[in-house]
Amino acid sequence: MKTSEISEILDADIEGDPELEINNVAKIESANPDEITFISNPLYEKFFDTTNAGAVIVSREFNPSTNRNDITLIRVQDPYRSFLIMLDKFDTRGTDEYSGISDDCFMGNDVELGGDTYIGEFASIADNCVIGDETKIYPNCTLGKGVKIGSNCIIYSNVSIYKYCEIGDGVVIHSGTVIGSDGFGQARQEDGSYLKIPQNGIVKVEDNVEIGSNCSIDRATIGETKIGRGVKIDNQVQIAHNVTIGEDTVIAAQVGIAGSTKIGKRCMIGGQSGIVGHISICDDVMIGASVGVSKSIEKPGLYTGYRAKPNTENLRAEVHINNLGKLEDRLKKLEEKISLSK
Repeated sequence: MKTSEISEILDADIEGDPELEINNVAKIESANPDEITFISNPLYEKFFDTTNAGAVIVSREFNPSTNRNDITLIRVQDPYRSFLIMLDKFDTRGTDEYSGISDDCFMGNDVELGGDTYIGEFASIADNCVIGDETKIYPNCTLGKGVKIGSNCIIYSNVSIYKYCEIGDGVVIHSGTVIGSDGFGQARQEDGSYLKIPQNGIVKVEDNVEIGSNCSIDRATIGETKIGRGVKIDNQVQIAHNVTIGEDTVIAAQVGIAGSTKIGKRCMIGGQSGIVGHISICDDVMIGASVGVSKSIEKPGLYTGYRAKPNTENLRAEVHINNLGKLEDRLKKLEEKISLSK
């Protein structure tokens, strides 16, 4: 594809050679002269001086520190989004063309299958399941009784979806994830033993959600654990019973969310964060990595620190802690002066 064609696709301004042939996309550190890359994060601007890329997608405001006449600049409004478009354009692998129902899968009674559905080898589909059009169920998946899955979904190998859970349209669930396992409900008895609390609810996953590998989303005790439309969940995330996650929230790896917590829309939760149960987090909250959230958050913004605080407040506290050594030295000097003056 010529850079002139790329600029048309991206509605971009071009600086350099419009006839340059581009054959692939690549990272800025390792790109070749026939490849295109991008700069979105300012941390990567330093590579502009040394990259071998033939073309670079940059913002309209990008001001290079070095004059590189050998590089064609593609100036756009949003370099990251534009690069994603190019990734798709140059993807030569294509999508999996699996189709049909394997003779080696198990199919229960009264199962409803949409058109162009794929079900792979050794998948187990229990009674009364409903699977929508063009949905793919890869090998070794297990669907419990009464599970409903919408259209255009991809359920990768070794996913288990327990009974009566509901999956919307356009959902992607990666390998090893468990949807609808029992919530962790145990009632302590007088003798110190525990009595299991029945978990009679479901998990409801709305449209266009993507769930990473080896995640666990527990069914509700009563009602539903709800994953809102457009939510994106990374690998190894634990979501407990009766949690509600609002639309377009993103959750990074190894996050744990305890039971009955409600998370708002468009939130961003950093990796290894832990959120206690029975609290609420409002819309548009950003939680940093490894943050412990122990109480409700009622104002949008960035929260960091061991105990989640507004970022500026947390940074101020860190400054005070770092200055404790200096304060101790000053205190010793004052004590010495007082002792000498007596």
